[in-house]
Amino acid sequence: MIIRKYIVKNMNEAMTKIKRDMGKDAIIVSQRRIRKPGFLGFFSKKKLEVTAAIDNTKKEEFTSSGVELFKKVMEKQKSIDKTDEKYKNEELSGIYEVAAEKEKQETSSAILNQIEEMKKMIDDVKKITQNTTANKSEIEIKLENSDLIPDLVNNILSNMNLMEENIEDTQKAKKVIQNMVPDYSLKIEGPMVLVGPTGVGKTTTIAKLAGKLALIQRKKVGLITIDTYRIGAVEQLRTYADIMNIPFKVVFSIKEMEEAVHSMENCDIILIDTTGRSSKNTMQISELRAFIEKIPTKNINLVISATTKNKDINTILEGYKELKYNYVIITKLDETTTYGSILNIINISKKPISFITTGQNVPDDLRKINAEEIANLILGECSI
Repeated sequence: MIIRKYIVKNMNEAMTKIKRDMGKDAIIVSQRRIRKPGFLGFFSKKKLEVTAAIDNTKKEEFTSSGVELFKKVMEKQKSIDKTDEKYKNEELSGIYEVAAEKEKQETSSAILNQIEEMKKMIDDVKKITQNTTANKSEIEIKLENSDLIPDLVNNILSNMNLMEENIEDTQKAKKVIQNMVPDYSLKIEGPMVLVGPTGVGKTTTIAKLAGKLALIQRKKVGLITIDTYRIGAVEQLRTYADIMNIPFKVVFSIKEMEEAVHSMENCDIILIDTTGRSSKNTMQISELRAFIEKIPTKNINLVISATTKNKDINTILEGYKELKYNYVIITKLDETTTYGSILNIINISKKPISFITTGQNVPDDLRKINAEEIANLILGECSI
């Protein structure tokens, strides 16, 4: 048995070379696609490796008759009309083309079956989704789209069902949401502390508060910071304090905190900025509590961003409980298009919202928010 391998571009070329070299009695043993290396490993090309074999007893026949056959085939090819391309290589590759066509048909059939199965699955999912959505009211869809947690959505819908039927659904939902927002009266005097995770905008919020109180309301305001980890935060507050001509202290220890608060006793309000801490780091929270305990105040505000994910909101609110915060400030409402987080925060913390921030402008982009506006934001009746 004589075996030869041919590296060719296609089966037509392989058949030509095999018949030329080994004669018409040669058989194809195998074929596979390979990649032939290019220059310095680049520009490699796909090739076809074909293995052919013939019995030893026919060696003389293929060395002579093979050449003769090749000549005859080439002469016959020249006589074929150029416009009839599909028959040009029939004698050389007829067997291969039949096998290839059969394989192609089988592959195409398998692919079509898979596509049909996928289309059926997609149609089934669409039907389920459409049926689920069709069973929901417009209000329910609005509540879910606002990123309210599922328990709150169900709570609102249940309370709506208890109301009089002649009231329009949107008005029912507004009333229910408004009733979930606690009433409060925030009296800003004495020390006011801001706590919260890093990056929620505590320092900028402090500056906005200072601007509103000192420049607009003409209050005597003092600024204290213990956020000594960020030089930028200290310098930012120092700059604002210089512009507003208000006292400013940087505190490094608990003793210095007591001294700083005492030195500003003549101020109407003392705004205190703190270091951003992870709600999951109990040691850092405890260190922060040691500072706050030396401040004679019950006005402790937890600052949280409106862009915070619902799962993280719960973690933050729970982690900061140790500091006994009384209010929540929600920042960055201008950076979101859904406002369910406001009610989520109120529902979990059971604390009122003292302020919201809606941009970077100092002091303009800080204000209070009422229950009616919260309801309108959640239901898409208004925006920030």
